[in-house]
Amino acid sequence: MMISIDPQSIPVAKIHGYLLGAVAPRPIALVSTLDLDGKDNLSPFSFFNVFSANPPIAIFSPARRGRDNTTKHTYENVKVHSECVINIVNYDMVQQMSLSSTEYPKGVSEFVKSGLTAVSSVLVKPKRVLESPVQLECKVKEIVELGNQGGAGNLVICEIVQIHIAENVLDGNGRIDPYLIDQVARMGGDWYSRARAGMFEVPKPLERCGIGVDQLPSDIRFSKVLTGNHLGMLGNTEIIPNETDVNEYKLTELADLFLELESDASALEKALHQRAALLLDENKLNEAWMTLLAFNG
Repeated sequence: MMISIDPQSIPVAKIHGYLLGAVAPRPIALVSTLDLDGKDNLSPFSFFNVFSANPPIAIFSPARRGRDNTTKHTYENVKVHSECVINIVNYDMVQQMSLSSTEYPKGVSEFVKSGLTAVSSVLVKPKRVLESPVQLECKVKEIVELGNQGGAGNLVICEIVQIHIAENVLDGNGRIDPYLIDQVARMGGDWYSRARAGMFEVPKPLERCGIGVDQLPSDIRFSKVLTGNHLGMLGNTEIIPNETDVNEYKLTELADLFLELESDASALEKALHQRAALLLDENKLNEAWMTLLAFNG
């Protein structure tokens, strides 16, 4: 038995949910653009694919927001500057990519907030994402507006004019190896798919505004233990634990570690970062924060 639905008879949000759950997994375009003042913008879109090799064409769609019918900065930017870079997302950068989808105020660089590295392009003005395994410099050929109501898509049709590929994702024949590139794709809700390993969840940051990787304490931000994904998770926090909670956690959960390494600050810091990394891998964000802050707590 199946249910049959007339799209005109249900709310747009429900249609949206059905479509995202049904048409999946979807590749992710992490798109970098410039605003009217030349400031960097970075945002991910899963309404994305390639549609031609000669000429090489990719299309992504920054849809109008369903809740209030406003448009996204990326859409506004490509109408001003008809260039962009489509950066392919792999597992190592998925948390930072997710953080870049936060709706920061116009003019705030998601490169800075996500901790991703901006590098100059060759043929276009928008920056590339250094961490991305494949970067596609694009000229925008056309923008097709599919409607003027909330949820309507805007097809940004791009001609790829320069391709950058990390050598470490190529096999012995110079082809992109699907295991080495380790791509991720969007499913419905909070779900993603890691091509070589299966499904996992990343909480949507759209209903809150994380502090950003740029606001992390320097010993955490420049940790030699924590990965980009770990930093992305920490940067997606709105409020960090207070000193009282950190000290209590230090006394109850970390006392043995502090006693063991109290005479070696460097070893203690490394051990705390290693423990925090394991906690983050288990999605225990608050415990990871308290472990990291305990070093100076």
